[in-house]
Formats: sequence, C-alpha cells, structure tokens
Amino acid sequence: MFLLAATSASYWPFVVLAVSVAFIIIGISKLRMHAFVALILAALLAGLLANKDSWDIVQKDGKVKAMSSMVGVVEMVSKGLGDTARDIAVSIALAAIIGMCLMESGGADKVVRRFLAFFGEKRAGWALLWSTFILSAPIFFDTMFMLMVPLAMALRMRTGKDYTLYIMAVCCGGTVTHSMTVPHPGPVAVVDDLHLNVGESIIGGMLIGAITCVFGFFVSQWLNRRTDVPLRATGGVSLEDMKGASTKPESELPSFFWSMTPVLLPIILISLTTVFELAHKGAAAGAGWGVAMVNALGGEGGFNAVRAWVDFIGHKNIALFIGAAIALWVLAKQRGLSLKKVEELVGPPLETAGMIILITSAGGAFGLALRSAGVGDAVQSLAQGYSLNLIFLGWLVAAVVRVAQGSATVAMLTASSIMAPMLANTPLGCHPVYLFTSIGFGAMCCSWMNDSGFWVVNRLSGMTEKETLRTWSLQLTADSIIGLLVTLVLSKLVPLV
Repeated sequence: MFLLAATSASYWPFVVLAVSVAFIIIGISKLRMHAFVALILAALLAGLLANKDSWDIVQKDGKVKAMSSMVGVVEMVSKGLGDTARDIAVSIALAAIIGMCLMESGGADKVVRRFLAFFGEKRAGWALLWSTFILSAPIFFDTMFMLMVPLAMALRMRTGKDYTLYIMAVCCGGTVTHSMTVPHPGPVAVVDDLHLNVGESIIGGMLIGAITCVFGFFVSQWLNRRTDVPLRATGGVSLEDMKGASTKPESELPSFFWSMTPVLLPIILISLTTVFELAHKGAAAGAGWGVAMVNALGGEGGFNAVRAWVDFIGHKNIALFIGAAIALWVLAKQRGLSLKKVEELVGPPLETAGMIILITSAGGAFGLALRSAGVGDAVQSLAQGYSLNLIFLGWLVAAVVRVAQGSATVAMLTASSIMAPMLANTPLGCHPVYLFTSIGFGAMCCSWMNDSGFWVVNRLSGMTEKETLRTWSLQLTADSIIGLLVTLVLSKLVPLV
C-alpha cells in the first residue's frame, strides 16, 4: 500500500528527492566519493527515477531535440552542469585571484590592523567581525578562515582570554557573506535562478547580512561565556604564525586604500548598474530624481550611452576583472615581484577555483535533475496546501538540504532551482531579494560533521569535535534563524514592490 502511494504523481517527486539526497550522504560519508562524482551520480539517479519516456534537450544551436529516456537523462545532466558553469566559472576564478593577492600582498592584514585600531583592543571581537565581513566578500570561507585564525590566536596570546569570541566573530562574518554575496558560487547561482539584478542582490545581501552579524555577535559573546576554548597548537598554524600575524612592519604592507580597492571597487561598479536601472525606471514613471539624472546626462540619448558603458564595466565578470587586475598590480608592486613570479602565484588559487567550479556546476546539474523530476512542482503543491510563506519555504528547503548533505552551496542551488518556478505562479508579496536572502540563510543552518567548513574550523582553530559542535554549529544555526527573522520583518516593513 505504501509503495502504491509513494509512486503516485503527488508523492513520487519526494521519493526522488529523498533517495538522491541519501545517495549523496552515503556516497560522500561512507563510500568516500569525491563531491563532484557523488553529485553527478545523484543527478543521473534523480533523472532516471523521474521515469520520463523522453526528454526535450536544447542543443548548442538553440533547437530542441527529443531524446529517449536514458540518453536524455545524460544530456540533461550535462546541460545542467554546463549552464551553471557558464554563470559562475569566471566569477569564482577571479575571486580566487583577488583573495590570493590580498593575502600575499599583506592587504588583508592591513585591513584587519585598521579595524583593530578603530575599534580598540577591548573591542577586538567587533574588529574581527567587520574586517572578516568586508574582506570575505570575494574570498572563499576556508581561505578567509585560514587568513584570520593566526590573528585570532595572536589576539588570544595578547589578551589571555576570549579565544572563542574571536573565532566565532570570524565565523559569523565569513559565513554570512559566503551565503549572501556575489561572487560566491551559491549566491551567483541563486541570483541567476531567481533572475535577480546582481547589484540589488549585493546591496540587499550585504545590508541584511550586516544586521544579522550584529545580532550574531551577541550570540558569539554568549558562546564565549559558555565555552572557554583554550589556545592549542595546531597543524595548520604554527606558533610563529600566531606571533607573526600582527608583528609585520607597516613598510611590508600596502596602504589601506589599495588594500580595500580590489574588494570595494567591483562591488561599487556592480551596484552602479542597479542605480542606472532604477533611474531609467524612475524616469519612465515620472519620478523627479530619475528625470533629473537622465537630464543631467544629456537626455535619453546621453543617458543610454553612459548606461551602456556602466552596464559593461558593472557586469560582474568585468568588475571582478578590474578588481583582479588592481589586486595583481598591488601584489607585484608591494613585493617587487616579476611577472613570472606573479604567474606562479596565480596558478594554485585557479586550481582550487577549478575544483570549486566543478563541484558547484555538478550541484547545478543536480538541481536541474530535481526540478525535471517534478520536485519543485510537488513542493509548490504542498506549500499551497499548507499556505506556507514562500520566504519561509525557501529557508526551510535550503536548511533541510544543508543538514542532509552538508554543502551550503549545494543547498542554495537545490533550493533556488525548486523555488524559482514558484515565483511565476505564486505572488511573493515583496521583492525577490528577500527570497534570495532567506535561501542563503537556510543554507547556513546546522553545520555539522558532514560539512567541510566544520572540519576547517575544527582543525585550524585547535578545537575538539565537541567544542566545534557547541560553538560553530550553534553559531551558524543561530545566524540562520536570526537572518530568517530579519528577512521576514524587512519583507513586511519594506516590501520594495
């Protein structure tokens, strides 16, 4: 009787979801599969379980070709991987270059020092929070954490206390931007799925993320009082790293302006495209400020000419190219490196980025397979039956996938691919940027031992597994819930529609 019910049209997509997610968990944790292989096999499994007679696949020439059941599954998965890679590959590669340059040039160290000088040593936790929040916009979390851990350890050695606070402040600032801002792979994919303006996603993600970080820091302080983690030697960071993190002479560091430029300039350029888009819409609707901006640029013709250039340099790939070029110049100038040496330094981060691109693209293929199997439609029907708020539903789907298989990026990809079709049929009642942030916060929820980030924090900080569960896991779960609440409140108070 159960099997008959499970194979019905309404429940079978959930069986596909459960089986494919279980396959990923078992494949990665028990069979020790690489994440890329597990995701691709899970996508193929989901496609086969969809049990379609044929698949309509869009070819390179734009024409649709009907393919038989099993061959169509393979082509569908390949297309999902390729489409995702097209949207994220350049951004991730350039972000990896910027991150490397910030570390190698000493720019990141400079930013942290300035924040410490501004906040004071007594507020070192706030300094670590906000410097991590800003610096991690283009830097992957594990890279950012490796950079900040020696600083947190050096502060612990200097103050003799609050090591848990320093580590959690870094985790709070770094994980929020990982789920909230382009060019991180998860946000890039969600922005594409929800057809969001990149600039709007950055502004909304950074604003809501910053509010969440404020409340999240109070959670960090509570965890610090509850769990006093001692400073231990680790394999990832030596005693020399701890002492040297804050002892480099200023002459070895670039200026604060050039340290910040590779991070902030791409964000400003991308955001400018949003300003021009809003001005165009405002002028069309007769809004005074929109009309004034159009007239200031010589009327509609002049405005459109300027906007064409703004849209070009504000495209996320071009903006990041500009940021990467400046970062490479700062690195070469600061350390007196030849072009050959710079080229050698660029190689390793690009290799890392290549692996991230493959895994993220495989996650996109998995999301497409689930969508093709009808999971999105099934979730939509269930949500309508229970009158679930779409913002909460987006958070819930991402949280469930995150807990099940560990990766925040895959959770965001899966949730956005399921939620995107619902926007066409169900009114959201607010700007879709709120759905974007709710998915991002859901993907942060309850990180545990199936998450690579858990082990990065565990190994590099010197914490035990129990201490990591009592600090890192609770911090991210609290940030996830706080972010959802902030998103829900702002979507009601400032719907932006």
